Amino acid sequence: MASTSGDTAEGQLQILLITKQQQYAVPDIPYSIAANVANAELNVLINSILADTNSDHATVEFDFLVSGEFLRTTLKQHLREREISFEDHISIEYVEKYPAPEPQECLLHDDWVSAVQACGDWILTGCYDNSLNLWSIEGKHRLTIPGHDAPIKDVTWIKLDEVTGVFASASQDQTSMIWEWNIKRNSVECVQICKGHERGVDCIDVSPNKEKLATGSWDTMLKIWSSDLNDESSTGESAAKKAKSTGSTKTPQMTLEGHREAVSSVQWIDNHTLLTASWDHTMKFWDLELGGIKQELTGNKSFFCADYSPLNHLIITCSPDKNLKLYDPKSNQGAIVKSSYAGHSQWIQSAKWSKTEEHLFISGAYDNQVKLWDYRSTKAPLFDLIGHEDKVLCCDWSNSRYMMSGGSDNSLRIFKSNKSGEEQKMDEN
Repeated sequence: MASTSGDTAEGQLQILLITKQQQYAVPDIPYSIAANVANAELNVLINSILADTNSDHATVEFDFLVSGEFLRTTLKQHLREREISFEDHISIEYVEKYPAPEPQECLLHDDWVSAVQACGDWILTGCYDNSLNLWSIEGKHRLTIPGHDAPIKDVTWIKLDEVTGVFASASQDQTSMIWEWNIKRNSVECVQICKGHERGVDCIDVSPNKEKLATGSWDTMLKIWSSDLNDESSTGESAAKKAKSTGSTKTPQMTLEGHREAVSSVQWIDNHTLLTASWDHTMKFWDLELGGIKQELTGNKSFFCADYSPLNHLIITCSPDKNLKLYDPKSNQGAIVKSSYAGHSQWIQSAKWSKTEEHLFISGAYDNQVKLWDYRSTKAPLFDLIGHEDKVLCCDWSNSRYMMSGGSDNSLRIFKSNKSGEEQKMDEN
């Protein structure tokens, strides 16, 4: 009898349907449904309710959040796994399903593509043949830029207007270079060489006010540099001795010690705060006004990449355990690791948050895969962005319309976001 009673209790549920997208709102009343429904049945229910109140309603595909996580099983199984009572009214939030990104150009290079960043209508890539490349967002190659003596590991745009582009590159040759691109003449000059690291430079980022650069290296150091092209802080070494460039040599404004192994990732949070990640299993927040560490987060593996989102104040990390992890650095309740995302089968090398969608990020791994995730869906990515034939080494989502990834198949792959026109307008505003 107890078993029959339990089956009856779990046979029907009372649900409340809620949404933040008011154009799809349904009456705020309880609905009685079977407990074993999944996404397909819930989509039929909501679209039928919307059609009843609006004869012009066109069918929309929705995703469903129960207790802050996407429904990826039957409702009954979802509730059981989270030990949610079947007796209560179950609140289900529904959101318009994110559309599948559309494959665009495949940009072929002469060697592994290990760094990429978009800015406006331009793409900057760095390769293992020591070169940088400039491309239009449509996939037209504009320029190959020699100068470094070892593979490029990271790139960042400093400024861009209709006439001039300024960007910086970090290399295993122990230097970072600042470049000035005359767009109309399509010519590039190395104007500054940042010299001071004792091993390869693995990561670089520019401050929000564009006045400073930060670099992290295999020498375990974090260094801060002026990005001013007229800054003449020089080591005294004649730049003419460097046959590869006419640029002047720049010395760091500040060197910060604290990591015990390679600094794999650096990111400005604001003009005075930085986040670094390292092979030493730690992430550190640095306060430049104090000249030291203000917070440290510890993991159980090396960090290959860490990306902080100003939209949600969360950090997504990549490590050699094949899982992405979501950290809340401000958490004072329980563990700072809020979620773990299993889906890749080999080391994950890179992850980047969307600049406009607070729940979305992409990841690239040695399993040749790029995945698009919603952090509320821990069981599976929203989409696999397929195409790479070898390891994925870097990814970028700086331009909200385009997701990009570079790999050791010598290619840069681009996927276009297919959001609705209304959402695109919101991004542009």
